[in-house]
Amino acid sequence: MMKEDALKPYCAEDRLRDLVDDNNLLLLVVNRFRIPLGFGDSTIREICGKEDVDTDTFLAVANLISGRPYGGFKTDLPQLIDYLEEAHSYFLDFILPSIREKLIKAINCVDANDVGFLILKYFDNYMLEVHRHMEHENDVVFPHIRRLTQGLPDNSCNLPDYSLNHEDMVGKLQELKDIIIRHYTHSTNHILTYALYDIINVENDLLSHWAIENKLFMPAGIVLEEKMKDVRPSETDVPFTVTPEDDVKDDGLSNREKEIIALVAKGLANKEIADTLCLSVHTVTTHRRNIAAKLQIHSAAGLAIYAILHNIIDISEVSKL
Repeated sequence: MMKEDALKPYCAEDRLRDLVDDNNLLLLVVNRFRIPLGFGDSTIREICGKEDVDTDTFLAVANLISGRPYGGFKTDLPQLIDYLEEAHSYFLDFILPSIREKLIKAINCVDANDVGFLILKYFDNYMLEVHRHMEHENDVVFPHIRRLTQGLPDNSCNLPDYSLNHEDMVGKLQELKDIIIRHYTHSTNHILTYALYDIINVENDLLSHWAIENKLFMPAGIVLEEKMKDVRPSETDVPFTVTPEDDVKDDGLSNREKEIIALVAKGLANKEIADTLCLSVHTVTTHRRNIAAKLQIHSAAGLAIYAILHNIIDISEVSKL
């Protein structure tokens, strides 16, 4: 246990199990970095090395969430974006819909004049606001920063002008919780109690999530924007140099991205693509996200059609998806 070192930052030689013992919220961090459970007594450095996770990025997030010093760790922006996108998926696809299901079961939502209906409507409006906010980050903000990390000038977004409005969204969730606790006088049941418990946990999770965006992602992204501000398309900057195999063509896709599109169209999974191209699964996943952002095509079937129309592969090579 590490309680006596509460003011010291976690370091690479600490055991991951000890971090989780200290702060159970770090289980969500482990999941969002796609680190599988069953890590035994391995150190953070050992586990991150095995799972192709940047150790400093993991430590920056873990220390920030745990209220420990985090400024001494250099974050890898593409991996931090991967982490934030995983968190968005958790909120939008899992926990918020789960809370909604509990609320429907727990309160009377049939009569439009009933307070239960109004509570559900309030929560639906909140979910819509969170969904729009996170989808904007997924579709505009994160692709913008990814392109900059690849050495590609991009003016689609300007982080200093981008208002995150996180405090307002947290406030609305707190308000809903208080309304139910203080003013919902109908009979209480186990499902409603669990729904409230989930709301409280999500509230804390969102606060941590937005702290990561405000204190890690935004400052690093703004610094990168400043570095790339005067870079012309023909120039390269060593930290963000694009290698010859990734030269970007007129269609906006690199040679590597076209290779991956071809393999997806042929029916290969990310692990098979990684093995074929001698890449990590994480790198393949990042490429696929970049491809989706550039083409606005997210399905394997859609990429297969694109590959045929643009002569990346012949129709005879396409897997029956």
